[in-house]
Amino acid sequence: MQGDPLVCTVLPTYNERDNIVPLIRGILEHAAGRHMVLVVDDDSPDGTSQVVEELAAQYNQDGRLRVVLERRTDEKGLTSAIQRGIDLALERYGADIVTWMDCDLSMPPQDVARLVQAIVQGGADVAVGSRWIPGGADVAHGVMARTLSWLINHFAILMLGNQVHDYTSGFIAARSQVLRAIRLQGDYGEYCIDLLARAVQAGFQVVEVPYICVPRTAGASKTGANLWDYLVKGRKYVATVWRLRRIANRHKIANRHKNV
Repeated sequence: MQGDPLVCTVLPTYNERDNIVPLIRGILEHAAGRHMVLVVDDDSPDGTSQVVEELAAQYNQDGRLRVVLERRTDEKGLTSAIQRGIDLALERYGADIVTWMDCDLSMPPQDVARLVQAIVQGGADVAVGSRWIPGGADVAHGVMARTLSWLINHFAILMLGNQVHDYTSGFIAARSQVLRAIRLQGDYGEYCIDLLARAVQAGFQVVEVPYICVPRTAGASKTGANLWDYLVKGRKYVATVWRLRRIANRHKIANRHKNV
């Protein structure tokens, strides 16, 4: 990657008024090079977008865009919000690397720079913040959530390969080439399984960077609140893994026939 790459961190928000300012400040304060934050807010009733606009007025005074708000009133949902942010980052702002994360401060903002470093200095195409490799941990969630995450990820490793250990991470940095080739699909966490598996299958270099997932400090969690929620999400994750495994098997069979 030549020159000083432009990094854009996409933050999909819904009712994160109390978290968004320290999150954005933390990302920009630890950025090593050109870095902008793009908040995609799903018309939060708590006034998240107004807070972002006020912060943007402070950061953008020198004529350089560092904080940008995209307010959605026509669509809602995590995956589509991230994809909207990716499209804007690439097409409107010319980002070379796009990152994204949860907006509840469970993913430390200073760790964004470590993901970017794995790409800029380490040569990776995709960097994944991982709770399930040495140095990583999940202290944010209870036993039920951690157990489900562990089971789903080990099932994904068994079916899709051990190039990734945290397939449901949601804490990602990727080169523009990857995100132009692969669009996000799926709901909530399964979009991440899909993205990482397809990136590996396409031959992109995916590396993991350990991080510690910490408890949310303000606002209401959007993750499962009870066993039923976790089981519903788990079923979707398993279905996504099976679909990707079938696709991989078809590719293997097709390649085998080509070589005959």
